[in-house]
Amino acid sequence: MFKLRRFLKDYKKECIIGPLCKLLEAILELFVPLVMANIIDVGISSRDAGYVWAMGGLLVLLAALGWSSAMFTQYFASRASQGAGTKIRRALFEHINTLSHAELDRLGTPSLITRITNDTNQVQQSIAMMIRLLTRAPFIIVGSLVMAITINLKLSLIFFGAAVLIALTLYLVMTRSVPIFSAMQKKLDKIGLIARENLSGNRVIRAFSKQMTECARVDGATEDLAKTSIRVSCLSALLSPVTYAVTDVAIILIVWLGAVEVNAGAMKTGDIVALVSYMTQILLAMVVVANLVILMTRSSACAKRINEVFETEPGVKEKNHGEVEVDESAPKIQFEHVSFNYNSDGDDELSDISFEVKRGSTVGIIGGTGSGKSTLVNLIPRFYDVSSGCVRVDGVDVRDYSFKQLRKQMGIVPQQSVLFSGSIRDNMKWQDKDASDEQIINALKTAQAYEFVSKLPQRLDAHVEQGGKNFSGGQRQRLCIARAIVSAPKLLILDDSFSALDLATDASLRKALKENTQGMTVIIVTQRSTTVKNADLILVMGDGELAGKGTHGELFETCETYREICLSQQSGTEAAK
Repeated sequence: MFKLRRFLKDYKKECIIGPLCKLLEAILELFVPLVMANIIDVGISSRDAGYVWAMGGLLVLLAALGWSSAMFTQYFASRASQGAGTKIRRALFEHINTLSHAELDRLGTPSLITRITNDTNQVQQSIAMMIRLLTRAPFIIVGSLVMAITINLKLSLIFFGAAVLIALTLYLVMTRSVPIFSAMQKKLDKIGLIARENLSGNRVIRAFSKQMTECARVDGATEDLAKTSIRVSCLSALLSPVTYAVTDVAIILIVWLGAVEVNAGAMKTGDIVALVSYMTQILLAMVVVANLVILMTRSSACAKRINEVFETEPGVKEKNHGEVEVDESAPKIQFEHVSFNYNSDGDDELSDISFEVKRGSTVGIIGGTGSGKSTLVNLIPRFYDVSSGCVRVDGVDVRDYSFKQLRKQMGIVPQQSVLFSGSIRDNMKWQDKDASDEQIINALKTAQAYEFVSKLPQRLDAHVEQGGKNFSGGQRQRLCIARAIVSAPKLLILDDSFSALDLATDASLRKALKENTQGMTVIIVTQRSTTVKNADLILVMGDGELAGKGTHGELFETCETYREICLSQQSGTEAAK
């Protein structure tokens, strides 16, 4: 929690005035037992109705001032906690967007969602409770002890004994609760993961009739969380009964020993009432502290998880935030002895890859599943950094570019077609917010998407649901391709973006790309030999290595891997053409 204090720097006023108002309420509350004692010992004993009414009015005044102070505290606590929570979420979101794919893969999407929502809510709630109660409860306890000493030193020892026993209970519960709360948050991550998988893969689950299996998974995860929650709840539940038991014993002792003092004339009846009131105030304050301890232990576990995200350094960092001068005479892309692995202690996913791509050419990358095709193209926009070797764009190492300059010249269509909720026009303007309808329509036509878009009632303003769920897989792919070419990028990367297209649409799309993307360098990742047959350069990947490079005719004669791919998809005569 202490590391997150920086998010409260704009709320110093609220963090100071709020506790002070609560402190004033506590001070006023400490005067109440003394006023009650005077009403009993002076007003009631002497049958002075005027004095009783006057003191009663004072009690009402104290209550009104205390209520006003509490309202001010509540207002300032809400401002500080809500403001800090907003800042934490914004900072988390910004920091997550600086992380490379490697860190995102390691942290996991479900865990990050839990941290930015549930964990932040817990921290936000703890900030509010600290402002409201952190000063009041200790002051009430200490103030009640001091007041008890002023009334009767001997009986005040009972207060000290009760306070020590309750504090010991709080410490024992707190030290044992923190690890359990951390485990609870991880189990909550697991439930988020299962829920996300079930919601996104609902059709697959139904197709394989796995509803009962998935229900069992959910039941297992929730039951595991429930057991952990019950365990920590049982531990936390000890606080209230122990606190009440200690306090009740203390009150019995006060009444018992106080009665002896009253009979001996050493104390007045009102003093006994005041002492019992102070003991009750300590009880209520301890209950508040107990609840605050439970909240703080849980929020500490959440804050630790939030700080883990902030402390995660991006593996891919910008060395230069300005623009670098490019060499227009150099090849568009150069791979020089590039090797790469996702884990530093694992085997290389790519090994000693070298090739050049000329400007304006079309390059096909083909290979079996898991051969490293997508990994290869992910190094060009620098989603990952190479382990060794160098990737150059326009003669400049990609590590010397700023992210903006490097990626602004690229249009990228990932394997998974991702559309965002809004309209088709909104999605088309992601790369160029000033793109005209004419540019968008031309891009849609090139991507073979205008045919179905023009038939929609609202055309470019047609609604797109989250993830583009209201479009078919092929339609989503074509819309993503159109989005990538709206701004006429210098480099277009299509990562297995034709997989959901029929052969006729595939051929039409390739033809349109060749005709309408003059001067654009196009990289097509695919498993279809027909898709890359007419490419200027074909790169054949096999087990993370470059098995061959050249044109279709050259590779069919010289590359066994490429020949096998072609023959597995076409007849011998068709494959050789």
